[in-house]
Formats: sequence, C-alpha cells, structure tokens
Amino acid sequence: MTDLRIRSAARAIVLDPDDRILLVRFLFPTGKTFWATPGGGIEAGESSEEAIRRELAEEAGLEGVEVGPVVWTRLHIVPFIGGQYDGQREQYHLVRTPSFIPAPRHSWEQLNAEYVFELRWWTLAELEEADATFAPRRLPELLRDLVANGAPLTPIDAGV
Repeated sequence: MTDLRIRSAARAIVLDPDDRILLVRFLFPTGKTFWATPGGGIEAGESSEEAIRRELAEEAGLEGVEVGPVVWTRLHIVPFIGGQYDGQREQYHLVRTPSFIPAPRHSWEQLNAEYVFELRWWTLAELEEADATFAPRRLPELLRDLVANGAPLTPIDAGV
C-alpha cells in the first residue's frame, strides 16, 4: 500500500455562533451523494490554512476568516478525480464565523464540475436525525464532542 497516490487536502469545520455547521452536498456520476465540510486539495506551495481560505471563498463566499487549529484528520482510500488519486489525506481546521448566507465566488457550473451541488447550514439535531451520508461518517458524533469539549489538544482521527 506504499504506492498509493494520496492527495493532501484541507477541510473547514465552519461553525456559526449557534454551533450550526456549514456543509456542501457532493453528487458523483456514480449516483453517490454525501454531505461534507467545505474544502479540497492543497495546491503546490500552499499551506493547509491557505487552502482553507481559498476553498471557503470559492465554495461559500466566506473571506477574511481566522483559520483555527486542526481538530480532526482523515485518510480516505477511494479512487477519485478520474483515477488520478487513490485516496485523500484530510486535515480539518476549526473555523468560527458569524452567521452568513453562502454566496460562492465560483459559479454553480464550476462547483457542479467539482461535484458540489448544494450548501447549507445544519444544526446538530438535524445531523443526528438525518437520513443522509456524511463524510466523515460519524460527523454528528464528532461535532457533538467538538461543541461540548472544544478543540482537542491533538487532532482526532475522524475515521472514514
């Protein structure tokens, strides 16, 4: 397994003052749909914090935020981007922000080309009651712990 092509990525756990989390809905050509935090691949020469700022502007129109610590990590092995990668190693940064209405800088045509089809705020109760697939799968549990206990001293492995 040492020959796997793993993409480095950064994701943002965007929480508003009511502890709602901003998620994006991905819809892939295979028909698989899941909700995940905003973010994406770290480009050459870019730090994870810089990637977060870029991705939040592109996907949600959110700019000028303070990027907090990495609170979760995740290694997801699944071929994607047309087989260019075998998986993705993600760092999840905590981002606190005032409430806002997402207004992506990218067009919906650009977002759809990246399989992004919707953005919305979720309460913890909505996450826990939803009949939806999340990435990471145990997002409701992870978020409950984060809201109750704050950022961990060392990042938590979020699992698949």
